[in-house]
Amino acid sequence: MNEVIARMLDRYESKSVEDYVRALREILQEIALLGLWRSKFFEKAAFYGGTALRILYGIDRYSEDLDFSLLKPMPDFDISRYISALEREVRSFGFQASVTVREKNAESPVQSAFLKADTLKHLLVIETAEDIARQIPRGQVMKIRIEVDTDPPMGFDTENKFLLQPIPFSVRTFVLSDLFAGKMHAVLCRRWKSRVKGRDWYELVWYAAHHPQLHLGHLEQRMIQSGHVKEGEHLTKEKLFLLTSNAIDKLDVNQVKKEVEPFVKNPEALQVWSKGFFRDVVKRIVLV
Repeated sequence: MNEVIARMLDRYESKSVEDYVRALREILQEIALLGLWRSKFFEKAAFYGGTALRILYGIDRYSEDLDFSLLKPMPDFDISRYISALEREVRSFGFQASVTVREKNAESPVQSAFLKADTLKHLLVIETAEDIARQIPRGQVMKIRIEVDTDPPMGFDTENKFLLQPIPFSVRTFVLSDLFAGKMHAVLCRRWKSRVKGRDWYELVWYAAHHPQLHLGHLEQRMIQSGHVKEGEHLTKEKLFLLTSNAIDKLDVNQVKKEVEPFVKNPEALQVWSKGFFRDVVKRIVLV
């Protein structure tokens, strides 16, 4: 096994097949970020979303995809320009993964690509115990989706964060108050297969506990773009908390617990979840 990959794997206390698969996914995610940095992707884009919280801030929730936003609208952006750099980086560490671009939906500003790797083959690359690897079906493919918003709502700030593995490099990301604004937009506006996404509510709790400052201006821009606030109107503090209260009233707490549980290290942390709990959490938000 590559010495650098061995050091990265040492961060995990992997015991089950799920542990090893999650470790492999996160190692591939960080290698992908390194490849994007080498290709100067972060001169045009910033990292955001749940995986940014996981990799850059250590939230104890596993995340699957890599989400990015351009720094300004760029209709001629083409994600395919970065594919060879991504594949070259991943292969330099001994992984035979491929990256394919998803055909763009003409109505969506989001461009997508998928990093694909044979799960069993790559568990063997990181020298997973034979009894663990045997539980993975042959031919099972691990997919990491890479998405870039080419028409981002404006009004956000970014900063550089540094990672030390596989080698020291930097990642441009939204500042935390703007990351929180993006997450609140998802909580209030996103519907996932006609359901709410428990992972959004889990991250809401993390922000309230660790960084309760939320940039109201950026949230307003996101909600104007998605049609949840009319052009020319303002998202006031009172309107935000009314919308949040309504969202909590409609929340199926058992459903959101069930959705997020596979991604959480300690499911016991979800036992306290209730509508009353989320109302208390929302009170801790500080608007900036």
